[in-house]
Amino acid sequence: MARRQNPRSSGADTLPGTDDFAENITDIDVAEEMESSFLEYAYSVIYSRALPDARDGLKPVQRRILYMMSEMGLRPDRGHVKSARVVGEVMGKLHPHGDAAIYDAMVRMAQDFSLRLPLIDGHGNFGSLDDGPAAPRYTEARMAAASLELTGDLDEDVVDFVPNYDNQLTQPEVLPAAFPNLLVNGTTGIAVGMATNMAPHNLGEVIAAAQLVVARPDATLEEVMELVPGPDLPSGGRIVGLDGIRDAYRTGRGSFKTRAKVAVEQLSARRTGLVVTELPYMVGPEKVIEKVKDAVGSKKLTGISAVTDLTDRKHGLRLVIEVKNGFNPHAVLAQLYRYTPLEDSFGINNVTLVDGQPQTLGLLDLLRVYVDHRLDVVRRRTAFRLGKRKDRLHLVEGLLVAIMDIDEVIQIIRTSDEAAAARERLMSIYDLSEVQANYILELRLRQLTKYSRIELEKEQDELRREIAELEAILGSDTLLRELVSRELGDVAAKHSTPRRTVLLESEDVAPTSSKALAAAAGAAAGAVAGKASAKAPALQLEIADDPCWAILTASGLVARTQTGEPLAEAGPRSKHDVYRSVVRTTARGELGALTTAGRMLRLQTVDLPVLEPSAGLPNMAAGVAAADFVQLAKGEELVALVPLDTVVALGTAQGIVKRVSPDYPLNREDWEAISLKAGDAVIGAGPAADEDTLVFVSAQAQLLRYAASAVRPQGRAAGGMAGIKLAEGDSAVFFGVVAAGDAGAALADDGEPAGSGDAGSAVVVTIAGSASALPGTSPGTVKVTPLSEYPAKGRATGGVRSHRFLKGEDRLTLAWVGRGPAKASSRAGVARSLPTEHGRRDGSGVPLAQAVEEIGPSFP
Repeated sequence: MARRQNPRSSGADTLPGTDDFAENITDIDVAEEMESSFLEYAYSVIYSRALPDARDGLKPVQRRILYMMSEMGLRPDRGHVKSARVVGEVMGKLHPHGDAAIYDAMVRMAQDFSLRLPLIDGHGNFGSLDDGPAAPRYTEARMAAASLELTGDLDEDVVDFVPNYDNQLTQPEVLPAAFPNLLVNGTTGIAVGMATNMAPHNLGEVIAAAQLVVARPDATLEEVMELVPGPDLPSGGRIVGLDGIRDAYRTGRGSFKTRAKVAVEQLSARRTGLVVTELPYMVGPEKVIEKVKDAVGSKKLTGISAVTDLTDRKHGLRLVIEVKNGFNPHAVLAQLYRYTPLEDSFGINNVTLVDGQPQTLGLLDLLRVYVDHRLDVVRRRTAFRLGKRKDRLHLVEGLLVAIMDIDEVIQIIRTSDEAAAARERLMSIYDLSEVQANYILELRLRQLTKYSRIELEKEQDELRREIAELEAILGSDTLLRELVSRELGDVAAKHSTPRRTVLLESEDVAPTSSKALAAAAGAAAGAVAGKASAKAPALQLEIADDPCWAILTASGLVARTQTGEPLAEAGPRSKHDVYRSVVRTTARGELGALTTAGRMLRLQTVDLPVLEPSAGLPNMAAGVAAADFVQLAKGEELVALVPLDTVVALGTAQGIVKRVSPDYPLNREDWEAISLKAGDAVIGAGPAADEDTLVFVSAQAQLLRYAASAVRPQGRAAGGMAGIKLAEGDSAVFFGVVAAGDAGAALADDGEPAGSGDAGSAVVVTIAGSASALPGTSPGTVKVTPLSEYPAKGRATGGVRSHRFLKGEDRLTLAWVGRGPAKASSRAGVARSLPTEHGRRDGSGVPLAQAVEEIGPSFP
């Protein structure tokens, strides 16, 4: 890379393109230049912009705002000034960055929902959780009372001052910080390659912990955590589960869940509602309403009839969520926690600057860094005050000498030719220092009264007493620590407020009424909130564990029924869609969702939407797409829902069969149900007892049925065994499990019939077509046959022919075996017609009027 230099800047008079100009080109290495420039930029962002100092808890822009407001005299007892004026002063004198960044930092320090102890008293629209602030020309600001504790004593040499960006002014390197601001207000910031995210805490609890560290530098983390059990968020709410907080206090990293404060109230004689009065940190009501509406619209949430925001200045936040009649409010609340920001997570990452270097600190280390800083501030302040008092005592002592012999002093001054001669004579006659002599020469006549002498003697005694006290503090580490602790206690007495956030050890704690919720909040507001939280009432936020049916439709919808009545009586039949899986379970049970990749995913029944009866029949239109509940990889599809407490049989396209033992892992959300070979995929699955029948149908119209007992159950890691013998180029298009009561008797070896195809017994549906035909050009031919006409064969054999191909047909495009009469539909769920008469086992099919893409069982 070549860096071109302008010849005119060095006095050259040549023009570009001349030989002289080429001599001013300097070759540099691009990699070195990029590395050096990026490192400088990264260091600038880390040290000068994004990360707070562990001592005062402020980023540079925040520190400069408070310092400049202090210099401008914008104290709490003065009037507000335009925010634009403050921004201009900060930008012009200390912070060479954009006004928008300065104003954003200023706004955050004024928001009581962002900081636990706001540092700026804002007047005007400083924004909300859902809306931004007004422009700086419309808002006004001044320092809050708490910010005086951060900037106090700056004129007493308590911290080092450094030059500003143009070396014309100076600014404090760090503020004195009379309280641990970093822990009290928290912070967020994104630097280069690192970020910080710290939660706010209660001022009284943090100061109590700091006093412990001051008194006992060897205090343990456990002792400190008894005083600081967890964060105290400005918005209140509840923190559920404290293990992540303990991890963060130990290592500097962790996470916790926050939940809204919700009470179940009777809105009217017939209406019950969930009333939200506190939200998780940095979550606004409009965001909650939007997420609730989206979840209801997508049918993830059920049982909600309306959401109303009744928030006002007098009563504060009040969000009313009406619950439909017949729905358990606690079950609805559990859904709200799952799908809306009423439950949110907060990741703690305590990255902060210590001696100019970014470090990740735990709670005890943060307190020690702050305490060391505060000890240094008080020590420097004490030394400064000691020097000032010694200087004043020196002057007072000289002045008393002059007053004792004032007539002689006046005579010396009057007889001297000039001030310098008078100064020298006073110094020699009365043994005074030059400073004392100059001070005497500047005396006013009114200071020569008898009363002034008494005042000076009194001042001399007071100064000597103060000097002794200050010297004692500097000479004793114990006295110094007592002073720091006492000043921390004074700050807590002035600014501390009760705890707002309730800490709960268990997720199952949920007060049933506003009174119970208030009692729990009061219990957690004590000095040790962690212990009080254990006394909160532990209530289950779950609906009754009633029997029900979980359903997966051919179009990919999932849902559950309201009751566990037999399907033959309840008739959970939609007008169009057909069912792919129907599993008996309970409302709080668990299901397995098996995919084509052989992966089993855990599914909670309570998460599924409930089918509401319509004219006595549950309407499957209330179902929700299965993709909303399970995460599928590209090309992966959901095959079936299966119970997790029974043996499940599954079959693959390459003819592999496996019965999986129900030894599934308890602490995982997904696992491998079968180890598939390359190019293979699961095509069907279902619960399979030993007396049930397993059925394969291949693309070349071969059907094989045999008892499930022929396949021994295997563990999750096994790859299965041969299920059907396939000819070259053939593949299985269907695998299913037929219950013992539906399979009927198979044909004997002599070929005699041993059963019928009455309604309720299993049938075989095959649809033939051409592999070379374009999709949608020909519906093909279909045949329905009782399963009882197909003889049972041994496992891993070729089976028997199930469909005779007509001219132009060379494969089965679709096959299905199950309880009849079968129902058919398109992939979109539109009903299709099937023949009502049964054909011969090895016969050909009849033409279809419309293409059939899905077939499922019937429940008359």
